[in-house]
Amino acid sequence: MNRPQTLLKVALDTPLDTLFDYRQPESAGAAESNAGSEAGGRVDPQLGQLVQVSFGRRETMGLIIEVADHSDLPGEKLKQALAIRSQLPPLSSEWLDLCRFAADYYQRPLGEVAIPALPKNLRALKTTSIDRALKKLEKAAAHDPTPAACPALNAAQRQAVDAIAMASGYQPMLLYGVTGSGKTEVYLQAIARVLGQAGEAAAQVLILVPEINLTPQLEESVRQRFPGVEVATLHSGLAEGERLRNWLSAHLGRARIVLGTRLAVLASLPKLKLIVIDEEHDPSYKQQEGLRYSARDLAVWRARQLNIPIVLGSATPSLETWQHAQSGRYRQLELRARAVPDAVLPQVRLVDVQRDKPVEGLTSTLLTALRKRLEKGEQALLFLNRRGYAPVVSCDACGWVSNCPRCTAFMVLHKLDRRLRCHHCGLEQAIPKACPTCGNIDVHPFGRGTQRVEEALQQHFPQARVLRIDADSTRRKGSAQEAFETVHRGEVDILIGTQMVAKGHDFQNLTLVGILNPDTALFSHDYRAGERLFAQLMQVAGRAGRAAQKEGGNRSEVLIQTGYPQHPLYAALTAHDYDSYAQVLLSERRQAALPPFLYQAMLRAEAAHLDAALEFLEQARNCLEHPAIVMNDPIPMTVTRVANVDRAQLLVESESRPALQAFLKLWMAELRGLKTRVRWSLEVDPVDI
Repeated sequence: MNRPQTLLKVALDTPLDTLFDYRQPESAGAAESNAGSEAGGRVDPQLGQLVQVSFGRRETMGLIIEVADHSDLPGEKLKQALAIRSQLPPLSSEWLDLCRFAADYYQRPLGEVAIPALPKNLRALKTTSIDRALKKLEKAAAHDPTPAACPALNAAQRQAVDAIAMASGYQPMLLYGVTGSGKTEVYLQAIARVLGQAGEAAAQVLILVPEINLTPQLEESVRQRFPGVEVATLHSGLAEGERLRNWLSAHLGRARIVLGTRLAVLASLPKLKLIVIDEEHDPSYKQQEGLRYSARDLAVWRARQLNIPIVLGSATPSLETWQHAQSGRYRQLELRARAVPDAVLPQVRLVDVQRDKPVEGLTSTLLTALRKRLEKGEQALLFLNRRGYAPVVSCDACGWVSNCPRCTAFMVLHKLDRRLRCHHCGLEQAIPKACPTCGNIDVHPFGRGTQRVEEALQQHFPQARVLRIDADSTRRKGSAQEAFETVHRGEVDILIGTQMVAKGHDFQNLTLVGILNPDTALFSHDYRAGERLFAQLMQVAGRAGRAAQKEGGNRSEVLIQTGYPQHPLYAALTAHDYDSYAQVLLSERRQAALPPFLYQAMLRAEAAHLDAALEFLEQARNCLEHPAIVMNDPIPMTVTRVANVDRAQLLVESESRPALQAFLKLWMAELRGLKTRVRWSLEVDPVDI
């Protein structure tokens, strides 16, 4: 008796929002053998298995989403799958559901979510890399969840650890602690309790951090604390072979602790029991290309799906998370004091640049403070969130400025490289010897970046060891970690850097932080600018005074050079008062009907000419109406032109998340039917307006 034909419904990485039907491979010669193979040589396909198929004129890897016995297409039109990759356990139904949710919520085809979430070498047509990685993982690793000696906790830390370890089922918790309050130690001891309670069972813990350069320090702490536990890291900075090996370790349940950036939220973790999101407020958790997802939000959904606790830690929580905590949706755990005895929060002082005029970006007040700290052998940090030497080169004679010919942006002077560089499209040019417009040889830099401040510091303090850490100085792989280790060893007197130095680093001898030129964010059109600036400045200020204050020593301090010392944001900073400032911002958001009290989606369009992009958005705006949806006017983006491509956007808003989601599903179907040469994309819950 002939057995019925088995059909595979396969998700592929294509923009087509559909599953593709294939007939299963006929013989073991076309499929990798496994214990489930039948005597006839056939391999029974399973949900969550990778499958090699022919799609158009190419071969590619897909994911089996459904096994069926019929198709809406005639049988003669169905291609036969080429091979089922069966040497691995299939991806779990929970993982597939996570991908389905992400695809549904962020309005993307399932294949565009699931396939790119897998390591590149796992979806390669050849299995050489997989076989090599599996061979390295063959040796069973001993599992001993017993942690190394743990430091004593203060009362607030103990309460937080107990709350996390004793949480039953889905329990979202905000760990709200001032900088230096020992949130990492709370994570580690809570993880030890979770792994210890599981015993030999393969419990897994996922720890997310916002940036790659924060992983080495935390990974070292985790490995030292859990010498008998396999730890795997996942981030885009890994070599493909290492990423595959770490992913497989997590997928097979060997890695009990998985540490990574936002992409790790989509890792296969079959025994996940706890999720920790450090610096949950950080906008780096939002992916800005392809699937524009929020790793924080997906992690919360995943915790709810698996019925497990999740901890969101921050000294400056996002307003969305803060609102959830204030409303009782999230449980709030507090660490109000620094963990190290006798370590106190730094004194924050404002330096009015209208009275104390900066020279080369440095006021006399800041220079005096730097000199005093150097005399005591203490470290100082200067924070300027602008890399390069100067943001623009200009000519006083005719007004020429170094505009990028491909973008609506300036080309930044990089003096050390003797180049002008666009930070948007990457175009580089030689520094002109004379003004290209009038021939004036007196062209000069305007404004300051980290390179120019570094030069000024070396002139003021020629004996000091000055180190600059930014995206330009840490291009080489591993250079950022090497630079931070130099600071930790005490081989640096003054550190100058961008947002790379603002968070997550524990500099024990750093007692002075100087903040240069923060005022520009006060006047941004983005309603989130104030929230982000406050968080950024609180985080960088928190690098000072993390060790116990020396006997007879001066309190650590933070000097903020500003032209607006009366601004309420700075008043809140000087008082280290996040609570009050957050309540003010939430009140303003409520009155203005802005998130988290409103839900948004952004449709963006790119074209060779701005008119074409705006015309498409206007067409999109008029193609569908909904009573609960507000469609704003299409407008050019702030940086309108990037790499000779013009960009515009259309903001969609609703007071109801379900109403917005229902509209987006219908709208996307309409948009996919529009004939246009304009490239467009949709972002749900946009973070940049």
